[in-house]
Amino acid sequence: MADNPYYQSAYGYAETHPAYAGARAAVDLRPLFTRAFGWMAVGLLLSAAAAALVLNVPALQQLVLGNRLVFFGLMIAELAVVWILSARIHRMSVPAATLGFLGYAAMNGLTLSVFAFAYTTASIASVFVITSLTFAFMALWGATTKRDLSSWGSILIMALIGVIVAMIVNLFMNSSVLGWIISIVGVLVFVGLTAYDVQKLKTMAADVDGEVTLGRLGILGALTLYLDFVNLFLFLLRILGGRRD
Repeated sequence: MADNPYYQSAYGYAETHPAYAGARAAVDLRPLFTRAFGWMAVGLLLSAAAAALVLNVPALQQLVLGNRLVFFGLMIAELAVVWILSARIHRMSVPAATLGFLGYAAMNGLTLSVFAFAYTTASIASVFVITSLTFAFMALWGATTKRDLSSWGSILIMALIGVIVAMIVNLFMNSSVLGWIISIVGVLVFVGLTAYDVQKLKTMAADVDGEVTLGRLGILGALTLYLDFVNLFLFLLRILGGRRD
C-alpha cells in the first residue's frame, strides 16, 4: 500500500542529479512536466478503477481482500516494482518503465480498495477534492518559488521514516491519540514533499537530452508525484474521513 516504507526509494535516481541553478530558468519545463503530471493522472485513474472493480465484484473482493496471501503478495510486488523503477529506470526502455508504473498503479488500487469499505463514498470524494486542491497549490508553489527547497529533502525523508516507525509502533499500541498525531505529521510531510519534488522535477528537466531520457524521467516524476498524492490523500482521509457504521 502507498504508506509503506518503500516510498523513500523513489527518490534514489532523482537525488543523483545535480542542481542546475543557472540553467533552470533557460530550460523548457513543459515537456517533462506534461509527461510527469500526465502519467501521474493516468496512474490515479487506473488505481481508482481497480479499487472500484474490487468494490463492485464480489469474487474479486474475496480474492484480494479475503485472501491474505494474495493481499500481501500484491504489496510485496508493489514494493518490488517501485524499487526496480527507482533504481534501474535509467537502464530500462520507456515502454517497460511505463508498463511498470501502470502495473504498480493498478496493484496499488487493488490493495487500497480496503479503504473504500472502511470509509463512506461521500467522505472519500470530499477528501479527494481537498487533496487535489492542496496538492495543486503546493505543486504550483514548488514550481514557481525562487526559494531553494533542496535542504528540505533530508529533513522530510527523516520525518517520513519517523512517521513509518510510529505507525508500526501504533499497530501494537492502538492509540487513537497517537494515530491522530501521526496523521497530522503525515499530512505536513507530504505537503512539503509535494513542493520539494516539483522543484526537483525542474532540476531534472535540465538533464533531458533526448526523447528516451524525457520518457524515463517523466515516468520517474510521475511515480514520485503519484506517491505524494496518494499518501497525502490517505493521511487526510484518516483525519477527515467518515467511517462506515
